[in-house]
Amino acid sequence: MTTPPAPAPAGPDRPAGRPPLDPAGLRLGYGTNGFANHRLGDALTVLADLGYQGVALTLDHDHLDPFAPELARRVTAVRRRLDALGLGVVIETGARYLLDPWHKHAPTLLHDEPGARIEFLRRAVWIGADLGAEAVSFWAGVRPPEVPAAVAWDRLVAGCAAVCVAADAAGVPLGFEPEPGMLVEDIAGWRRLRDALGAPPAFGITLDIGHCRCLEPEPVPDCVAAVAEHLVNVQIDDMRRGVHEHLEFGEGEIDFPPVLRALAGAGYRGLVAVELPRHSHAAPAVAARSLDFLRAAARGPVPAAADRNTG
Repeated sequence: MTTPPAPAPAGPDRPAGRPPLDPAGLRLGYGTNGFANHRLGDALTVLADLGYQGVALTLDHDHLDPFAPELARRVTAVRRRLDALGLGVVIETGARYLLDPWHKHAPTLLHDEPGARIEFLRRAVWIGADLGAEAVSFWAGVRPPEVPAAVAWDRLVAGCAAVCVAADAAGVPLGFEPEPGMLVEDIAGWRRLRDALGAPPAFGITLDIGHCRCLEPEPVPDCVAAVAEHLVNVQIDDMRRGVHEHLEFGEGEIDFPPVLRALAGAGYRGLVAVELPRHSHAAPAVAARSLDFLRAAARGPVPAAADRNTG
């Protein structure tokens, strides 16, 4: 598991007395893909002012574009801002149209020409190292229909191996995310991939709590316990069984107090970042509600809908 950096000292941008941890000892963050209509600097300021301890930074056109000019200067500026605000950071790589303006997420590691994706992921690792990121998160992608499953698997293993080389050289942990509908969509698939790579120590897992409810056979807290020793990044959102839709807390079926207890009990000290990529239209209000909900859930039971459960 990732050991987080020490909190930044109090200063004009970080009020004295802000607690370094929320109830249950968790470090709560928020994904910048839920602030797509904000400048990155403004999003960081809003999240710090609300009381978040970190951000899940999705590299994208308007949020630290890894292919735009003067990358080193821009990375340095973001690092200074994160440090001034006392925010931890993980790097997310799920930008929808960064590599191809016509096709969502293309190319992935599974396509005939995956070079642009591999280069993107290598740059994400280098940026992560310069920002002091706790992890770089990525996923497999959806198998193109014309690519046989065995070929797609071999391409995924080869692509992940190349990213592992870059991450090992940079000293940055990787969090591979099982994603519903992708070639690797569950914890069992992540284990198979890790074994195929030779179980590299830096190849951890990004666990999306909503995804666990969506398709994992075990209750969500059991999913947390099952991967605790490999957990480097956590995304959190509400979700319903069989429906891959990121929902605000209270709109899905997850009972969050047991999930947060499981994370705390596992000794996880990385970021637990809210993942609501379709809520940018009301980002500050949604972020505020999300933080209030998680803090209340960490203190104990919260009112639940009739169909809510931990499974």
